[in-house]
Amino acid sequence: MRPPESFIAQPIRSLQTMLRVIAQGDPKQPTLIPDGIYGSQAAAAVTAFQRNHGLPVTGVTDQGTWDAITNEYDTAIVRYGPAQPLEILLEPGQIIRRGDSELNIYLIQAVLTVLSKAYSGITPPSQNGTWDEPTAISLTTFQELSGLPQTGELDRITWKQLALHYPLATNL
Repeated sequence: MRPPESFIAQPIRSLQTMLRVIAQGDPKQPTLIPDGIYGSQAAAAVTAFQRNHGLPVTGVTDQGTWDAITNEYDTAIVRYGPAQPLEILLEPGQIIRRGDSELNIYLIQAVLTVLSKAYSGITPPSQNGTWDEPTAISLTTFQELSGLPQTGELDRITWKQLALHYPLATNL
């Protein structure tokens, strides 16, 4: 959970959101609901944070406490927030075809392998970094299931569909 852009000029709500994320991994940190009010629950959460991090225990968010909370939050958001999305950078008009060999193909083959477990009919491709016949067949089946032209080649449109289906397949 990252403080939304709408929290700009809402430092208390941002503080509460950061403390809430920190609490996900720290049982000593009370969880609070970001309501934008610096009431007794917010003060208790700040006090607990100060106590747990060797800061002067005042219940007041001074600059030192704010800096410590934001530093801890930056670490916590990586651990407990959503994973950073990964993008394959295809040049405009670039198409990956049979016989091509590059590092991105390993990732595409891994995505197709996951999709083959979720969608019947897709056979798992080889895992060799080369756009070989098994990889082209796997992609052609995916293209058919997705209503795309069945070329067995990877372009930006097919990649977008792979990227949209991948998270759905991992949640089945």
